[in-house]
Amino acid sequence: MADVKLTNVKKQYDNGFVAVHDFNLEIKHEEFIVLVGPSGCGKSTTLRMIAGLEDITDGTIEIDGTVVNDMEPKDRDIAMVFQNYALYPHMSVYENIAFGLRLRKVPNKEIHKKVTEAAEILGITELLGRKPKQLSGGQRQRVAIGRAIVRVPKVFLMDEPLSNLDAKLRNQMRAEIILLREKIRTTFVYVTHDQTEAMTLGDRIVIMKDGYVMQVGTPQELFNHPANLFVAGFIGTPQMNFFDAELKKDRNGYTAKVEGLNVKVPKHIADALDKRESVPEKVLLGVRPENLILTDSGESIGASIKVTEMMGSEIHIHAELPDGKNVIIKVQIADLDDDQQNEMLTRHGIAFRIRERTINLFDPEDGRNLAVSDAAAVPTNE
Repeated sequence: MADVKLTNVKKQYDNGFVAVHDFNLEIKHEEFIVLVGPSGCGKSTTLRMIAGLEDITDGTIEIDGTVVNDMEPKDRDIAMVFQNYALYPHMSVYENIAFGLRLRKVPNKEIHKKVTEAAEILGITELLGRKPKQLSGGQRQRVAIGRAIVRVPKVFLMDEPLSNLDAKLRNQMRAEIILLREKIRTTFVYVTHDQTEAMTLGDRIVIMKDGYVMQVGTPQELFNHPANLFVAGFIGTPQMNFFDAELKKDRNGYTAKVEGLNVKVPKHIADALDKRESVPEKVLLGVRPENLILTDSGESIGASIKVTEMMGSEIHIHAELPDGKNVIIKVQIADLDDDQQNEMLTRHGIAFRIRERTINLFDPEDGRNLAVSDAAAVPTNE
């Protein structure tokens, strides 16, 4: 078993700067965990502390039940893949992959077996005789991954391994990492700033900001029930829309009034509100662009179109409300015929309603989601 447990982990540098605050996480054997957040949030520092490349200031890190705080990186039974590949230019692909095994005095017969198996898994068998300068970026990344997996580590650490690749190669390598994970069955901790990578790769995602954990959850949990405004705005493209709303309760439940439109609060949020000691009258209502529905009749919110973006399979409408605030609406092309598409791109005014079951309500004072039970632990006013 290769569980990883971080308990109250902190990283503070000599100048007083705290890069990671009170980080707590339990990673199960064979789980794929993704650390994601903007630059400077502490995700790579956390990964380097697990690897032993950064000392921790406080707390404990356990790998497979053993505290590794003072253990050298080479003794932690981990393998790490960096974004810059770190290949030896004078060595062949074969020798690059075999290098770590040779340092450990592994017999040549076993080295050959492991290298050829790794090359077959990664589809680089025909490249074993080449030098790194003869390889593309994607091929070099496969070699770096091959060098790591031949060691059969307890924990596989990956620090933005796809960031140097172009968009097409990133998509291809994401799929290959998913397949690789199924073949080698070990524990993965993966760092990225790309939410698409996080959402497609992770069993669970850890969202970080300024050294703090904002939320931990499955991709769907983070997307549907963000703990605070930061997570709500970080996950999803385009990001979630936020409306000022006034919350009212009557015998039929809660209603949020948005731009003159009464939005029925779904039962799971109403139940959470009833458990609170106090419910704010003024809230922020969050709804994703795909859950704003264009309409020509009934109660709706009016807006004027500023920009339309044709994205191939969908149109992104950037519109302005009467009070000057902006809103983004995502419309699927498959829902429109050619005439409707042309009209959508040329019209100036629209009306929309809100898909009520998809809304989230946030406290405007501290940014917490009013219906997420662990949101109190991760306040943010952004």
